[in-house]
Amino acid sequence: MGRDVRVRRVYDGATDGDGERVLVDRVWPRGLSKEKARLDRWEKDVAPSTELRKWYGHDVDRFEEFRRRYGAELADPERAAALDRLRGDADPGPLTLLTATKDVDHSQAAVLADILGS
Repeated sequence: MGRDVRVRRVYDGATDGDGERVLVDRVWPRGLSKEKARLDRWEKDVAPSTELRKWYGHDVDRFEEFRRRYGAELADPERAAALDRLRGDADPGPLTLLTATKDVDHSQAAVLADILGS
């Protein structure tokens, strides 16, 4: 049985079932206060590099290649340590990964949820 890992937009309100709420974007969400975000933590070290994020540009046609490149980046020691911290949060669960991205199904949060949920 997999871990209970969810993906949501950080702009959506928190729910009772969210569990640990972790922002996984490198850049703070525009126009959102820390109080309104209701985060437990901001894990920006797990986010894709600026170069990869700009290359991807949320172009769905590039998502599979983005997933592959991002997976390779997650082997970097700093990102791997951040991913391990997320694994620790996911073990008791639930864990909600938050992103400002409009299309959460094609985001780094979705890639992380797949990795952590298995």
